Amino acid sequence: MTHTDYGYGLWGLALVNAAVFILFAFSFFKPATKRDWRSFGAFSAFIIALFAEMYGFPLTIFVLSGWLQSHFPGIDWWSHDAGHLLEMMFGWRVNPHFGPFHIASFVLIGAGFWLISAGWAPLHAAQRAHKLATTGIYAKVRHPQYVGFILVMLGFLLQWPTLLTLAMFPVLVVMYFRLAWTEEKTALAEFGESYRDYMRRVPAFIPRCKRAPAGPASLQVSAADKPVRGVSELDAPKR
Repeated sequence: MTHTDYGYGLWGLALVNAAVFILFAFSFFKPATKRDWRSFGAFSAFIIALFAEMYGFPLTIFVLSGWLQSHFPGIDWWSHDAGHLLEMMFGWRVNPHFGPFHIASFVLIGAGFWLISAGWAPLHAAQRAHKLATTGIYAKVRHPQYVGFILVMLGFLLQWPTLLTLAMFPVLVVMYFRLAWTEEKTALAEFGESYRDYMRRVPAFIPRCKRAPAGPASLQVSAADKPVRGVSELDAPKR
């Protein structure tokens, strides 16, 4: 690749960007069980695959180069800006960083990382008090951190879609849904009716427009005999 505008081969930049996003997510998610580590590892693989194509080698453009050049002949597909495929394909010929898909991606990524970080404070407080986390963002959704990871990945897909990340995205979404269901079984076994009432009042992933009526005081039931991981991010019992 000797094109003068070839904007790739920056493997150091790819490594730094991937490390920053992975470490930021790790600082708030804090995986503990094997299941957590598998989920976080899959998210990390998504981020690595993304930045490897963004700054290293444009595998997607290489594979689709014939189709892209025949359908969009006026674009230099080996320039870095052309990696913003949606802007290019929908006719945004100005700076792609100010395109509609790129701006929407920043909104989704920012919202996703905000959910991941917002879920940590009430979760940590509940762990120390040995009770369910039902305040803050947990009063709106039961699994804010998983929703956050999904929004971050969706935002990156809008900004820089690749064949690998497009294939990985639905697999990761299913993984987070299954992890949430498994954790809820653990919560029901540990907190019983208190958690069941919480499930009736608070949706799992998408917040309701109207506020649900408050549940009984039993939601604050103590469980001092067992360390609590929180509402949605409960760890499976260690064997």
